[in-house]
Amino acid sequence: MSQPLGRSIRLPEPLRPGDRVQLVAASSALLGEDAQARLQAGIAVLEGWGLQVEPAPLQGRRWGYLAGRDPERRGDLEAAARRGAELLACVRGGWGAARLLEEPLGLPHRWLLGFSDVTSLLWAQLAQGQGGAIHGPLLTTLAAEPPWSQERLRRLLFGEPLADLQGVGWSGGTAAGPLLAANLTVATHLLGTPHLPDLRGAILVLEDVGEAPYRIERMLTHWRLSGALQQLAGIGLGQFSDCDDAPSEDGPSEGPSSDQELDRFSLEQVLRERTADLGVPVVSGLPVGHVAGNAALPLGAWAELDADRGQLRVLPS
Repeated sequence: MSQPLGRSIRLPEPLRPGDRVQLVAASSALLGEDAQARLQAGIAVLEGWGLQVEPAPLQGRRWGYLAGRDPERRGDLEAAARRGAELLACVRGGWGAARLLEEPLGLPHRWLLGFSDVTSLLWAQLAQGQGGAIHGPLLTTLAAEPPWSQERLRRLLFGEPLADLQGVGWSGGTAAGPLLAANLTVATHLLGTPHLPDLRGAILVLEDVGEAPYRIERMLTHWRLSGALQQLAGIGLGQFSDCDDAPSEDGPSEGPSSDQELDRFSLEQVLRERTADLGVPVVSGLPVGHVAGNAALPLGAWAELDADRGQLRVLPS
């Protein structure tokens, strides 16, 4: 049973220069020179902030498409608890993090950074009543982030105020509540598990990549049927990259037709229709997701979603 969210969620202490970073490869394998170069570039960003990144032999560690067998990948997280690293930084996404939750995994009260497949670990940490989960850049994407995004992550980790995020309001009104952010596909597969944080009264920001509109609609319908969407105080929609015209193998027609595309829904149509009747503020176009400019968000922190202004604000703790 997940712990109720609220202002009782305690964040770890802000980082200070000299604090240690533990690398975590919980998902897909880190393969190739390009991936290694992107990892080293991300490490250089953290070191530029005065943090000490502990070396880890992750290059070439592989079991099929995963970054090692489950005990190896779970060991990355357990090592951080033993060594007392203040930040656990996930190196890449892909798939595999949810497998680590099949056995009891006590995630430490530490900052845990990542997104996409890492949603499983971020949400599991929050469901255990632990603060510190940050939905933000992976180490292999951090160096490619624009300066404002890198600075936002630094400010979050070091306990400094965050700028508001600007989007486009779809449904009017303002709501405040604990902040959640997730990859839609990964979070959908947590429904009905003990690793789902309490959604009641939450501000939920969703993003995804490479999913056709009918698949997005299918997942949001799942959320509606389970009653999950109806529990929220507000919904933020980040970037749904390559989702408007993703190819379909088994779903409705996705290509142009002689009926002038009357046999399909656009991504925006799906997102609007599945959220319009919930009676909560909805803000779209937030800079969160699989794009350069993936704004870091502290999960469990108190936030305000203002659909009249199209803004998401993280409130001081």
